[in-house]
Amino acid sequence: MTKFRWPIRVYYEDTDAGGVVYHANYLKFFERARTEWLRALGFEQDRLRDEHGLVFVVHDMNLRFHQPARFNDQLVVTCDVRQARGASMTFHQEILAADQDTRLCDAGLTVACIDNRAFRPRPIPKMIRAEMQHAR
Repeated sequence: MTKFRWPIRVYYEDTDAGGVVYHANYLKFFERARTEWLRALGFEQDRLRDEHGLVFVVHDMNLRFHQPARFNDQLVVTCDVRQARGASMTFHQEILAADQDTRLCDAGLTVACIDNRAFRPRPIPKMIRAEMQHAR
């Protein structure tokens, strides 16, 4: 699949007392990009939950911080599926300075597809796999 890119601007509420993005907010930026990636494929998470009984949850994540993002910076958050298995997907994500494509933070993570009632793994639906293949 082509690497998905989502623009984000840093707001004052995203920063800490030092004026840089608070570390936990990078997780929010990554989450938003994955949500928008799924939306770009034609899937809304609330509909997947309500109509198909599934949700995606982060199972594992590793982050590396390279440079700080600051108030009012324009960023690009990428989302790249590296592997799709039965009930999980492995992603590589980056947060880049929009004007230079300088890498500020990157993450490797595994997202599991689970049944929203039993909280047990379940296969990623064929309809999602098909759209992921189509987007390549």
